[in-house]
Formats: sequence, structure tokens, C-alpha cells
Amino acid sequence: MARLVQFDRTGGPEVLTLREVEAGTPGAGEARIRVDAIGLNRAEIMYREGGYFYDPVFPSTLGYEAAGVVEAVGPDVAGLSAGDPVAVVPQFLQTDYGTYGDHVIVPASAVVPRPADVDPVPAAAVWMAYITAYGPLAESGRVRPGDHVLITAASSSVGLAAIQIARHVGAIPIATTRGSGKKQRLLDAGAAHVIVTDEEDLPARIKEITGGEGVRLAFDPVAGPGVETLAQGIAPGGFLVVYGALDPRPTPLPNARSFPALTSSTYTLFEITTNPERLRRAVAFVNAGLASGAFTPVVDRTFDLADIAEAHRYMAANGQVGKIVVTVTHDDATAV
Repeated sequence: MARLVQFDRTGGPEVLTLREVEAGTPGAGEARIRVDAIGLNRAEIMYREGGYFYDPVFPSTLGYEAAGVVEAVGPDVAGLSAGDPVAVVPQFLQTDYGTYGDHVIVPASAVVPRPADVDPVPAAAVWMAYITAYGPLAESGRVRPGDHVLITAASSSVGLAAIQIARHVGAIPIATTRGSGKKQRLLDAGAAHVIVTDEEDLPARIKEITGGEGVRLAFDPVAGPGVETLAQGIAPGGFLVVYGALDPRPTPLPNARSFPALTSSTYTLFEITTNPERLRRAVAFVNAGLASGAFTPVVDRTFDLADIAEAHRYMAANGQVGKIVVTVTHDDATAV
């Protein structure tokens, strides 16, 4: 038997229930993973609440990321064997698969190698964050050494990964945070500058920091009307990349009346994780950064799987800096 988190209706953290289910046998193109750690993402809150870009199908599981070892593989799966240490990358719909459990079945194409010396907790904190930031900051070619990059909501796991990737490619990361309480932690995390948006004029501070030039790229998970303000700090020929929708209000084409010389686009990591070649490059890039020490996933706090509802409450409170990870305890001797 396996333990799996499911919910039967949308709502608050209280709808999450830890149930015993059959572990199941992986089918063609699938792998069963013994999970040791699970990375939580704000997308899972939105999905649980019914505010994500697709609706749950009940009873629904949830979860995009995990780290553990392979237990079994289905037919036609190559390159994975029982006992392999691995991580799961976001590649699937949560209506089809989920990682909130101690033994889960996922697509084999979403499973990537995890070096044996990398602990499951940091491994579970890597892939959503670093692949999300990798696409616009590293793969696209839009960010060059010496460019200023604006990273909003920078205390999130994606924001912190973006700071590290920006520095790795030679860019200058400017982080934003709403209150001053996280400012020093963002500076310690590698931000060259931090703008406290509740206290400072964002476009004016950007102009001051960049000598009037503006940023080459703004990387934003908030969306909504605030993109108008972000656009005022982007250099001519620069880019606005929106990768989330934390603000549920409509997102305008920024400053359309003045026809600014910038390119606006939306982006999700699925553009990379569902493309085998792009995923291969992303995994190589991130693993190289991890091996060199350039990338260090920041884990804010861990919870036990039995406390999944409390972990969601903590995430919803938005006080964390970095990733929230759920750990899984196994009774058998093979847990790592």
C-alpha cells in the first residue's frame, strides 16, 4: 500500500486528505518512484483552490516535484532502473499524475537523474525553480553579461534561482520585495540591488540603479495591472516575461498608449519540460551549476507528509524565503 494526498473538492488546506491506496504498477512509459522529499509550489495552492489554468478532476492528487528512487518501470522505458536516485520535473497535468505521496507513478519522461550524493531535500527544491528561470535568463539569449535583470517576488524559490542564474551568466540581478523584512536576505542571496516596492518608487529606483538605461529583462510572476509600472523600468528593446498570475486581475499590454519599444510575452517551464531536447539542455545546465556550486537551492522549511495541510497554510502566508519541502518517512530499510 501507498500513502497519497488527495482532495474531493476545491477549498482551503483542510480539503487535503492523506489516504492509503494501492501503490499500482507503472504502465507503458511510466515509472513508480519511492518518494523521499516533495517540493511545494504556489501553483498547487491555486489548483487546490480551483483557480489554476485547468480544473481538478476528483478525487484529485496534486504535486509537480519530488526526489527519491526508482522502484519499478513500465514497458518501453529505457534509461531508468530500480534503485536509481532520481528527481521528478514538472511535465504533466495534476489531473493525470501527482507527487504528493510516498510511492507515486509518473511519466518516465519527467524523471531525471539525481546524483547519489545529492540529498533528496535540496533535490526536491531544484527543478521547478531553476528550469523556470533558465528559459528566459539563459536559454533565450536575451540576457547578456552586464545586463540588468529585474526579478519581482524575488524571495520565492524561482526568484532566488533567477538571482543565481543571472549572476552565473554575468548579468546584474535587481530584486524586488514588498516589505523591508526580506531585503537583507535577498542581498545575502546574491541580489546586486533590492527595491522595496511598498516604500520606493520602482521605475525611479530602476533608472537610478541602471544610470537611466532601464533593465534588459523583467521577470515577473505577478501579472495584473502592475505590469504597467514594470514597463516603465524596461530599456528600449528590452523584454517583459510574465511567468505567473499571482494577481488575478486582467493583465494589460503594458503602456500600450505610448507604444514602448519592448517585447512582452508569457512563459511557463512546460515549454521546456515537454520538449525532450530543451529539457536535456536545461538539465545539463542546472546540473553543471549545482556541481560547480554556482547554484544552491534555498530551502526555507520542511514539513512531514502527514502535515501537508499545515505546509500549505505556511506557503499561503507568504512568509518564506525559498522553497518549502515536505519530507517522507519510510518504514522499510531502503529509504534514503
